[in-house]
Amino acid sequence: MDILSFITLFGGLAFFLYGMKLLSDSLKKTAGGRLEKLLNKATDNKFKGLTIGALITIAIQSSSAMTVMLVGFVNSGIMDLSQTVGVIFGSDIGTTLTAWILSLAGIDSGDNIFLKLLKPSCFSLVFALLGVILIMAAKKQRHKDIGSMLLGFAILMQGMTMMSSSMEPLKEMESFVSIMTAFKNPILGVLSGAIVTGIIQSSAAAIGILQSISMTGQLTYGMAIPLVMGANIGTCMTAVLSSIGVNRDAKRVTVIHVAVKLIGTVVWLIVFYSINAFVDFDFMNSPVNIVGVAAIHSVFNIANTVLLFPFSKLLVKLAHIIVKETDEEQEFKLDERLMLTPAVAVGECHNMMVKMIGKAKEGLDKSMDMLINGYNNNDFEFIKKNEEKVDGYEDLLGSYLMKLTTTQHLSVEDKNRSSRILQAIGEVERIADHANYLSDSAEEIETKHLEFSDSAKNELSRVIPAVHDIYTMALECYLSDNAANADNIGPLRIVISEMCDKFKANHVERLASGTCTTEQGFVFNDILYSCVRIAEHSLNIAAIAYRFKSNRKTDSDTYMHDFKQRKDKDEKKYQEYVRKYNA
Repeated sequence: MDILSFITLFGGLAFFLYGMKLLSDSLKKTAGGRLEKLLNKATDNKFKGLTIGALITIAIQSSSAMTVMLVGFVNSGIMDLSQTVGVIFGSDIGTTLTAWILSLAGIDSGDNIFLKLLKPSCFSLVFALLGVILIMAAKKQRHKDIGSMLLGFAILMQGMTMMSSSMEPLKEMESFVSIMTAFKNPILGVLSGAIVTGIIQSSAAAIGILQSISMTGQLTYGMAIPLVMGANIGTCMTAVLSSIGVNRDAKRVTVIHVAVKLIGTVVWLIVFYSINAFVDFDFMNSPVNIVGVAAIHSVFNIANTVLLFPFSKLLVKLAHIIVKETDEEQEFKLDERLMLTPAVAVGECHNMMVKMIGKAKEGLDKSMDMLINGYNNNDFEFIKKNEEKVDGYEDLLGSYLMKLTTTQHLSVEDKNRSSRILQAIGEVERIADHANYLSDSAEEIETKHLEFSDSAKNELSRVIPAVHDIYTMALECYLSDNAANADNIGPLRIVISEMCDKFKANHVERLASGTCTTEQGFVFNDILYSCVRIAEHSLNIAAIAYRFKSNRKTDSDTYMHDFKQRKDKDEKKYQEYVRKYNA
């Protein structure tokens, strides 16, 4: 084997790894938010998790990427540890498809034109041509991503072909035959497979190399079986590296992943070679072909799943024993590892946005309740801490999304979802601020023993429910993507604004007549100001939902202009609100 063969081998490996990465990244982009939606369905039903794990791994062609995603999901709170077990087993099965695709290179086509078309050396060139055409000519980003996917697959298969051709001279070398013979020792075979795979961090690439070696005719089943088992252990290295710096549950995901591979390898090595000692399998010394390597890979992972899947709960307990309880983790965190899968990262940002909205609404509900039913110190303290949490959500989401959108290539759908969140977080945070201001007003009323006049109390009892309704409708409109309900926000915002203007004028008259004091007047005006601002921010949130759902690039002012153009419909709604709140 000369220097050119070594260059071809490692060049082919480089092509293979790059093609695998390009294919995986393109598939994830093309999938958009579907990956995140699928994983959200991986609930406590471990069989559903098994199916979803297999499907997603088949889609992204990487069990390592799947495991890294799981570590990120658990670290960010999107999944529980117990939910990941089924997905891990499914991922192990799904990753075996790559080896079967690579086995197409071993087809003996002869003069059959149809079989020749199935060989990678033929169809990969067609894929490369189509991919380049789509990348250069397509206008839509989704079509360009499909082109990258086709090109990645073509590069991958070309790398496989190069590795296979570089191995051709080896079958005549006695030194190579003697080296391969050493792998008949199962322990040495497992260690070698684990080390090589751990270095290149891709079991698919390691299996691909084995398939290339098998084409020399010097690799037997007795050598291949422990090497494949070792490759399955080595692929855990990516998950181990991804678990650095994450919370304890995320580390436990890695523990489960490693445990499945190690326990399965030890058990099946003992079972297989114990039976072989008595039965003496004839095929062990037979040369394994490219299809045989793929079959060993699939049989091992399926058998491993059959063996260990019923003990999923015990695997979780084992992970808890190995990674013991530590100090309380941060309440929330967005894992930057998820950025490797932008659609999933955006989905996780949406989940955190839901939490942020829930916090903001909870604080505002309590502050409104204090103004109507009286001051409560526990609620006051809650609102203060809650407002800090909402600020934390805003800072975290804003910085995370800005980094995501500037460092990763996002699909059009994911760009819109990111933009929607970025525009809404400021509005939600301002609502939480006004909840804080209203709680300050409630505290001032309590500590200064202020008593509003009956007319002032009556006015607050009319405007506060209206404000409660508008922000509730706006937040639900955003969360449900219901653009139709956005039309109801505009008329209510006008009613609230008119009520507050009217009540301020009434309060000036009360001040002039001596019915209310100046000190009461300041607090009353502060409350009304916050009511108007909450209504404005609610309108902005509704406008965001409206324009993204209707695919219109409008700001809230344009939305208000559009609203005013629909006078017949909205005048009717306006009058309903006037009657409802006695405006």
